[in-house]
Amino acid sequence: MAKEIFIESAYFGVFLSLLGYGLGVFIQKKLKSPIFNPLLISIIFCITSLVFLNIDFESYNKGASYLSWLLTPATVALAIPLYEQIGLLKKNYKAVFIGIFSGVMASLISVFLLAIFFELEEGIKVSILPKSITTAIGMGLASELGGIDTLAAASIIITGIFGGLICKVVFKVFKIKNPLAMGVALGTSAHAVGTAKAFEMGEVEGAMSSLSVAVAGIMTVGLIQFFV
Repeated sequence: MAKEIFIESAYFGVFLSLLGYGLGVFIQKKLKSPIFNPLLISIIFCITSLVFLNIDFESYNKGASYLSWLLTPATVALAIPLYEQIGLLKKNYKAVFIGIFSGVMASLISVFLLAIFFELEEGIKVSILPKSITTAIGMGLASELGGIDTLAAASIIITGIFGGLICKVVFKVFKIKNPLAMGVALGTSAHAVGTAKAFEMGEVEGAMSSLSVAVAGIMTVGLIQFFV
């Protein structure tokens, strides 16, 4: 009886999500491998737990939905490290904004062409177009344009995790060593998950990635209209 009350309460979803993410952080620290991304581990943990305990998504989401409210303030908080590197941004603002614009266009065009090639339905195409921007913007944007917000969230999360996994290899292969370039690349292509990885590399990378997340989101909102 107590178990059913706890599951039905608003605390269960929050508890399970935080437990999964905490487990992910612990495993990553122990194994020190980018494959064991805390977000990926928490997703697998939550899905496995729900299936094993035979708990429906609605019961879980009663509490987990509260965590979604933190997405917007968390995105806004990324402006703090950017403010600390404002001098560097002023010196390189042209290169930074051209880099972000190029990344946004590359993302939108590649998804658009793939959608045509695989003959995807309009709703699916709209849902995966904002794959490289933060969930706080991407889900709402997909929903407004007639897409599926949950599919948009899944594509955004997968893109972020994949970007965090391969970024070091890409930087090594293409000999990208400039912290500004690395930060812009991560923020534009892998949004908040990429930004977390950028902060692991350094303060400049993190600050530029924070800027890229916000600017790429705004650019995508404006440019996506031409692809829908």
